Amino acid sequence: MDKDRETALAVKVGKAIADRRKAVPMTQEELGTTLNLGIEAISRMERGAIMPSIPRLVEVAEALGCPVQDLLLISSDRSTDHAIALAQKLNPLSAQDREMILEIVDRLVNRLKV
Repeated sequence: MDKDRETALAVKVGKAIADRRKAVPMTQEELGTTLNLGIEAISRMERGAIMPSIPRLVEVAEALGCPVQDLLLISSDRSTDHAIALAQKLNPLSAQDREMILEIVDRLVNRLKV
């Protein structure tokens, strides 16, 4: 993997971590305490300045109460991973709301293909 792609991936993973942490909700300080890290280390991870190792990513996911795949799916460039992430977001909605969202997505895709 080239350096630019690696940097972009670190930024995406960091954003996924930050978004999940805020959704919990949890402060950087609380996450740092749970992981035995300082706020600066959490901040650098969330900004994408550093890429967490796989064991650290597992710890982060555990601390945030989510599967590791949730932090990685959002970070992926693959359309199949995006589809899985979208399906997870649609799952708690009613069938009628899911159908409405699929219609909106269909319109957007058709418009953007032009």
